[in-house]
Amino acid sequence: MLFFRVNRRFRRLFYLWKLERNHFHTHSTSSHEITTNFSNGRNLTLSTGQYARLADGCAVGTLGDTSVMVTVVSKTKPSSSNFLPLVVDYRQKSAAAGRIPTNFFRRELGPTEREILTSRLIDRSLRPLFPSNYNFDTQVVCNMLAVDGVNNPDIISINAASAALALSDIPWNGPVGAVRVGLINEEVLINPTRKELQSSSLNLVISSTKKNLIVMLEGNANNILLQDLQKAIKVGSKEAQHIINDIENLQKQTGKPKRVLELAPKLNEEISEALRTLSQMRLREILQNYSLDKIARDVALSEVRTNVLEQIRLTFPDSDGNIVSDGYNKLVKQIFRNLVFEKDLRCDGRDLDQLRDISCQVDMYKPLHGSAMFQRGQTQVFCTVTLDSHESAMKLDPLSIVTGGIKEKNFFLHYEFPPFATKETGRIGPIGRREMGHGALAEKGLNPIIPSDFPFTIRLTSEVLESNGSSSMASVCGGSLALMDAGVPVNTAAAGVAIGLITQYDDSDNISDYRILTDLLGIEDYLGDMDFKIAGTKKGITAIQADIKIAGLPLKIVMESLQKASDAKGKILQIMNDCIKKPRSTKKDNWPVTEKLDVEPHKRAKLLGLGGINLKKLFAETGVQVSQVEDTTFQIFAPNQSAMDEAKEIIQKLLTTERVPDLEFGGVYKATIVEVRDIGVMVTLYPGMPPALLHNSQLDQRKVAHPSALGLEVGQELQVKYFGRDPVSGLMRLSRKVLTAAKSAV
Repeated sequence: MLFFRVNRRFRRLFYLWKLERNHFHTHSTSSHEITTNFSNGRNLTLSTGQYARLADGCAVGTLGDTSVMVTVVSKTKPSSSNFLPLVVDYRQKSAAAGRIPTNFFRRELGPTEREILTSRLIDRSLRPLFPSNYNFDTQVVCNMLAVDGVNNPDIISINAASAALALSDIPWNGPVGAVRVGLINEEVLINPTRKELQSSSLNLVISSTKKNLIVMLEGNANNILLQDLQKAIKVGSKEAQHIINDIENLQKQTGKPKRVLELAPKLNEEISEALRTLSQMRLREILQNYSLDKIARDVALSEVRTNVLEQIRLTFPDSDGNIVSDGYNKLVKQIFRNLVFEKDLRCDGRDLDQLRDISCQVDMYKPLHGSAMFQRGQTQVFCTVTLDSHESAMKLDPLSIVTGGIKEKNFFLHYEFPPFATKETGRIGPIGRREMGHGALAEKGLNPIIPSDFPFTIRLTSEVLESNGSSSMASVCGGSLALMDAGVPVNTAAAGVAIGLITQYDDSDNISDYRILTDLLGIEDYLGDMDFKIAGTKKGITAIQADIKIAGLPLKIVMESLQKASDAKGKILQIMNDCIKKPRSTKKDNWPVTEKLDVEPHKRAKLLGLGGINLKKLFAETGVQVSQVEDTTFQIFAPNQSAMDEAKEIIQKLLTTERVPDLEFGGVYKATIVEVRDIGVMVTLYPGMPPALLHNSQLDQRKVAHPSALGLEVGQELQVKYFGRDPVSGLMRLSRKVLTAAKSAV
């Protein structure tokens, strides 16, 4: 028994000594940093070794006085999923900007829309460079340390995440470098400040890896020309190379050795050959049957899959079902891609540059301010426009105001993707990250065509009723039609299209051949290498987003894709113009109206009433809102013309009442009784005057319990003396008592 106690004590002492040694070793690590100098003189600093040393990787990025700490942690045991379970958490911290959250709890709650969109931006910059067989739970956490309100933290977060992954032991084929590109007076600006972005015609984020390979593109533009966008991408990619080189140097100094990743178990050659024999001809037949639509093709492929996997299970009972299933999926992908190269035709029979059949319709339902249906192949989107007052503008959270410089939005798009759109069942409720991202992209595509001085708040909804690829770009097309149907004076129509890509690689892992696909199908997105969405007008580009699934895209393919998208966009706009060419000029009966009202300073109190009671009463009776723009300028918003006419009549009465006579302190006036109460009588001294109380105590020298004791009735006239207004309540002080006392004395 004594031996076990001594042994246990010895093990405890050894554990404490080891823990102390590790603690000393960890905290004695020196910090390292590198600084990237951009062509415009601004510097990005990346450092490591100072914070969060227990994480697999940590880096702090600083640009100006904005600093972001990014940590990465990946489990050592693989997950059961057959894809990369990567989670990016980007959170805005109010303390970093010297603010206190304005919610009830005064602390950060759930992620805001801006946080979710930035998390997606970082995720899409990192995900393509993970090994294809890496399925370990990985989390990237972006923690804002300081925000100066000048430099946006999202670019810093991408670069710090890239550095943290490069320095960690997590297998990753990076690093990447990210820059924001602006365009002011046709001059490209790298990492513009928040103020510079407000005058920039381009806001583009570029993530690139070595050899100028593009990993991610995301941005919006004020209808810029295609050649200007292409120039900005080239310059941004070149600047990103400086960041990549500096991260590689930092990695050589202090990076950890990468984990040894076990090779994925290979499918037995005999089983692989059996899969090919059982399914290849059947799959090729299905994928070359151009009469099949999405549902029929999916059903046919599902039947082949079920049949083949069942036969393999019976023939090879000892085989691993997951490995066999994965091998079958790879075979389907290979056959699908090979057919595109062999035939230069797609699974629905279209040429590589051919658009699907498009149909449009507007003015769907009369009660709506604006509505449209846009159908492209088997993708169908229903859009509605609602016009409301400026009071309905979307207010942003305080930290988004600091980083974005925008306090409110009077145009916003809400995108919905219900499960029935793909013949599925599922949860319907608060929108997910994917829906939020698609809606934000479509909103960027339409925002430049909205006039800045439009007097209403615009809410555009886009509900996907059928989906077979490119629903976000269909939302741009349908939204543009709905805006014109609602009479919004847009500068021009906008349309969007998605471009796909299928590549072949040589033995050196370089792209040897490729096919660019215009107007992407859902299956082409799933089995392809790229989903490149471009929106714009006939003149230029308004929004761009590239989801790239391979480890970088050469600039040549990017430029070619942009050109094909621009050509397709022009064809779509021609079809849309056949439906509606310009914003509707004839007003609908249910359209809201707005007018400006100038009020003379001395009449402003009449319009407002005590505590704004007149405007509240006006809204309750007519639904008309009156908001003050300047000292004497008001804006009237009415849901329709009849409500406006009724409201103007009421306002006219408020403003044209007779002028209030100047009452002299101590003066005697004739008062008319308008109401008899228990405590006194309500009287008026002049037409239009609010009734004032003449209290029982001021009616007579004698004590009066009720006005009826003196025979007072409604409509009766009596003499009263005016003693000004009460300094606290502001009510008139009137008395009949002093006049009766004077008569008694005579």
